[in-house]
Amino acid sequence: MDPAPQTHPILSYVLSRIPTLSKPKPAASEFDIEQPPARTPSPRTPSTAGEFELVERMPGLRHPSVLRAMTRAVADVSAARSALQVLGPRPDHELVDSSRAIVAAAEAGDSRIPEGDVEACRAVVRLEETHDAYEALLQEAEARLERVYRSAMEGADVDDEAAEGGKDDGPAAGADGGDAPVQEEVVAVLKQAEEGKPVESVRLVDRQLRQLPEAFGRIQGLRVLDVSRNQLEVIPDAIGGLDHLEELRLAANSLISLPDTIGLLSNLKVLNVSSNRLRALPDSISKCRSLVELDVSYNGLIYLPTNIGYEMVNLQKLWVHMNKLRSLPSSVCEMTSLYLLDAHFNELCGLPSAFGKLSSLEILNLGSNFSDLKELPASFGDLLNLCELDLSNNQIHALPDTFGRLDKLEKLNLEQNPLVMPPMDIVNKGVDTVKEYMSKRWLDILLEEEQRCIAAEIPQASSTPKAWLARSVSWVTDVSGSLVGYLSGNEKSEKDAYLDQQF
Repeated sequence: MDPAPQTHPILSYVLSRIPTLSKPKPAASEFDIEQPPARTPSPRTPSTAGEFELVERMPGLRHPSVLRAMTRAVADVSAARSALQVLGPRPDHELVDSSRAIVAAAEAGDSRIPEGDVEACRAVVRLEETHDAYEALLQEAEARLERVYRSAMEGADVDDEAAEGGKDDGPAAGADGGDAPVQEEVVAVLKQAEEGKPVESVRLVDRQLRQLPEAFGRIQGLRVLDVSRNQLEVIPDAIGGLDHLEELRLAANSLISLPDTIGLLSNLKVLNVSSNRLRALPDSISKCRSLVELDVSYNGLIYLPTNIGYEMVNLQKLWVHMNKLRSLPSSVCEMTSLYLLDAHFNELCGLPSAFGKLSSLEILNLGSNFSDLKELPASFGDLLNLCELDLSNNQIHALPDTFGRLDKLEKLNLEQNPLVMPPMDIVNKGVDTVKEYMSKRWLDILLEEEQRCIAAEIPQASSTPKAWLARSVSWVTDVSGSLVGYLSGNEKSEKDAYLDQQF
């Protein structure tokens, strides 16, 4: 709900200094990274490191007149923030998806859905849209504060700048001068393709490219397209026509979305869209069933497509770090080929209960989810191939009992967690000691469970001496009664002749 320091550093700094918006000091167990309690800044403290670096880089932020101007410039953010505190947290993406489906069915004429359920689903969708609008407001406010600060440092009247909201800067000086060589390269590539010459790889990295022509989607046979570190804001829909494309690298651009046609790239194996401005991935990306590597790090993603794991069964490496993910969809647990998962520096509140199904996982980084990640699912112990694990800078109090099953674990980082199980003296001795401690704990739990099962099958009373004597007397009585009955019987069968002789 609050602007995160890693994505909106100036806005977060300003809002934390507005007295009317200050939060009460949280309890020790309720540490909030986005609004930390006041204390002396230290570059070694994770909660204040970002602010410390920001003020070092922008010392003018401490000036009272600059802070006043910035406060006025974000009045709309303050109001929206207060409203959202009443509305509540952002709903889970899977809940939003199902709510939208129910609303769509009702609007299509399905009368089987109770009206109350439809209204509840509409409320969920409205809340999601409100949060979307708030996110856009935060981005606009961050840019506005940068303009206010720049004006202040240039000696301009910051009050006027805050009131007018500033003006967007035009293209960088001299950018047009560099366009001609870039255009020549692009034209040369397209001409080569039109002449029927084979074009399997196009690499236009760091060329200040602002637009990718639609004609690129008609380069048959293209296997590698790398346009990283440019100024692209849009990828044309025609990209879906590259049937043979295996690598698509779009890192470090200004993309705010990807085209739905990306799902047509059925042979795509590597997709890198890191360091852009993406807030969501198209649902169609799940259709890229051949993907082996997917890098969506350093964006503003707040969720992953609901069905992403059901289709991407060949995915081996997934980088989603430095985003704003609150959860991972349950379908991620179906990525049974996944070897590496990096989800550090997000806002994860937990993991899906079936997370242990990721049987091929060897490297897992869940560090720096701060106040949000508090526990791991019981199935975590099923990650039997896990070799490297980073859980640092979270709020985990206890490792799951099944943790002792991770025999292959070689690297473990548990720093900056309020751990009580295992105790910190065990943690400080290293990964082998932690594994040994948790293995013994797991064995004790299994033995205790086995004893409970035995006790449930054989009642406690049956094991006492008195009960044993009662059973013995009953058996003797039954045998003696049968013998007396036989001796006193008037009718004997021929089969009893041998017994008669013995008596």
